[in-house]
Amino acid sequence: MRAHVKAIACELPAERGVPLSRFSVADIRQVLLSEEAVDAISASTVWRYLAADALRPWRHHCWIFPRDPDFARKAGRVLDLYQGVWDGASLGTNDYVISADEKTSIQVRHRRHPTAPPQPRRAMRVEHEYERGGAVAYLAALDVFSGRVMGHISRKTGIEPFNALVDLVMQREPYASADRVFWIVDNGSSHRPGTFPARLAKRHPNAIAVHLPIHASWLNQIEIFFSVLQRKVLTPNDFPHTEAVGETILRFEARYNATARPFQWTYTREKLSALMQRLNHAA
Repeated sequence: MRAHVKAIACELPAERGVPLSRFSVADIRQVLLSEEAVDAISASTVWRYLAADALRPWRHHCWIFPRDPDFARKAGRVLDLYQGVWDGASLGTNDYVISADEKTSIQVRHRRHPTAPPQPRRAMRVEHEYERGGAVAYLAALDVFSGRVMGHISRKTGIEPFNALVDLVMQREPYASADRVFWIVDNGSSHRPGTFPARLAKRHPNAIAVHLPIHASWLNQIEIFFSVLQRKVLTPNDFPHTEAVGETILRFEARYNATARPFQWTYTREKLSALMQRLNHAA
């Protein structure tokens, strides 16, 4: 019976003709009873069988299959840069690596009643209803080797706001006089592979664009910082207007930089090779 319970948990409901997207403990129990696999069984027993192998069929994770035909090469170049390597040679002491992107559509939600601070035996209370106050974008660049972040707030995204970010970084030291500054970016419309490299080099001859594979923002370290910002500043969201959210983000950037450290990046070319082997096998 244990094996039967686990077998059901490891199947999609559609494979058994059940009109569900995922199985719950109660659903698995119902399947067992309807198929007369057992005369009687409790939900707690089903749960105990699943817990033995840490099976949670009611949970799910989204993922996307790499569809860039040049995925391995593009990803490998980025991973090399994180390790201080470019075209098989170590980076020099005057070379820098920048990871950049936009955090778009940061909503301003002004709660109808003030947020209440935590109290003994009571969590912080945030009013569910809110008034919309517009949205802003935060364009930011992470120095991979120092961990410091540089960014600005914009009402919109696009080529001009991203150029402003590039200039914000490249017009200050040590980047202005660097030998090379590698800009790791995704394939967004403001920095497309077909136009951004030439535009970047024209504005700043010592800057080099390095594009990620399609749908590989998880390889862009600035996304880690954006997740920190989301958790620490933007959740829950309670700001009276766009100026307030912009000011708060930039104050957090300064606070973050005061103790910034580079991320301990552990995804290497070896792990990339293992991933590609698994994907090739699955295909």
